[in-house]
Amino acid sequence: MTILQRYLLTTFGKITGLALAAFTGIYLLVDFFEKVDDFLEHQAQASLYVSYFVCKTPLIISQVLPLTILMGVFLTLGGFTKTNELTAMRAGGIGLSRIITPFLIVATLLTAVNFTFNEYLVPAGTQKANHILHTEVKGKAEKLAKRDNLWFRDQTALYHVKLAIPETGQLRGVSIYQLDEKLRLQSRIEANKLIFNDDQWQAKNAVVRNFDLDSSQLTKQYHVDAIPLALNKTPDDFGSVTGKNEELNFSQLRRLSQTLQREGLDATRYRVDMHSRLASPFACLIMAFLAIPFALQKSRNVNLALGISVSVLIGISFFIVQSTLIALGYSAVLPPLIAAWAANIIFGLLGVFLILSTRD
Repeated sequence: MTILQRYLLTTFGKITGLALAAFTGIYLLVDFFEKVDDFLEHQAQASLYVSYFVCKTPLIISQVLPLTILMGVFLTLGGFTKTNELTAMRAGGIGLSRIITPFLIVATLLTAVNFTFNEYLVPAGTQKANHILHTEVKGKAEKLAKRDNLWFRDQTALYHVKLAIPETGQLRGVSIYQLDEKLRLQSRIEANKLIFNDDQWQAKNAVVRNFDLDSSQLTKQYHVDAIPLALNKTPDDFGSVTGKNEELNFSQLRRLSQTLQREGLDATRYRVDMHSRLASPFACLIMAFLAIPFALQKSRNVNLALGISVSVLIGISFFIVQSTLIALGYSAVLPPLIAAWAANIIFGLLGVFLILSTRD
């Protein structure tokens, strides 16, 4: 690494680090005022405040990182031009491509870091934060984090669920083992699916087997079209009904979407979110591409206020376009792959075009 590259990256690192700390702090502050009523209402301990916001930090960093890279590149290049340092570099025979390459390399590395966050830290942190708020603070029943191959106990019954679909209030491939107080098997119910209707679960297309308590031998077997169950859980206990699967990583979303497709169910939302897990981190690189031409065009008048304004404006524009395309993907107007990647492609091509249009 040359002295010039170290100088460029050191300046970029300082600005980006300060921007990341500032945006993360603002996000945490807003989230604190939004959630503080829940903590105060339930008289939560101070340690739960800290634990909740620490667990939310990976998600916050992942979301604001593209915007901080945009601001870092914009203010770094704009500041160098305002002080004529960029002019001196180019007068010394250093082309624009050599100047911007270090920023693009770092943005690529941060894209990989952001993907790692989304794959490992964000799902685990979000799940823990939701557990703290939902269970430890509000005192509600603990939600089941998994969506497939679930084992849980309710009263004297042991349940195994192949696939939970909280969005439609269904449990697929359910086996129910009814036990007595000595944990001896009384009966077993195997149902094609459980449907939640009128605040009660019903087993559909079920086979019931009764067993002798002493010998454990099968005594009776019969089929029923529907049977009510005393399961003390709601679809919301198997995950957020309206959430965006933030507790699931790419591998889990892919497995769930494949399972839903095998069951003949609509997996559109899961497939869109699955592709978004790969597409979202690339916003870091896209923001770097966009910041370069804007910084060079506005360089003479660059200051902190302008840098923040331009960065936020570009970031909001990207977020609006991305959210709109994702919504179109959820409604099956666009294929999941296109819905997840279209915003990156549009703004990436715009950034490349503006860079190529900039005079060297």
